[in-house]
Amino acid sequence: MFTADQLVAHLVGDFMLQNDWMARNKFHNSLACGVHVIVYSLPFLLITQNPLTLLVIVGSHFIIDRWRIVRQLIWVRNVLFPGSRPWDECSETGFSPGLSDQMARFLYIVFDATLHILINGVAIHYLG
Repeated sequence: MFTADQLVAHLVGDFMLQNDWMARNKFHNSLACGVHVIVYSLPFLLITQNPLTLLVIVGSHFIIDRWRIVRQLIWVRNVLFPGSRPWDECSETGFSPGLSDQMARFLYIVFDATLHILINGVAIHYLG
């Protein structure tokens, strides 16, 4: 279901083509997020030209990045277990404040990339 092409397209789009302005502003500014998502989607044009597939890739990426959905997913996953912390203590990354800032940010990026890759893979596999 998941291909090397899809993984490379994600890595190029989300890491190599995203500049500092996009990375700093995409969470607070819909224009910056929109520009990031359009640039992000360009490598996917080499994999699929299916408009519905591209819409899922672009739309899900915009929603996840603009509203930092990953924070809530991480927090909900953690809140199911003992020792979890309230949202107001975890809202930056979703992780409890006991985790180092570097580790929390690293795990956030991994979680975010994994979510994008899963959604993109499903869209490419089932929609074309």
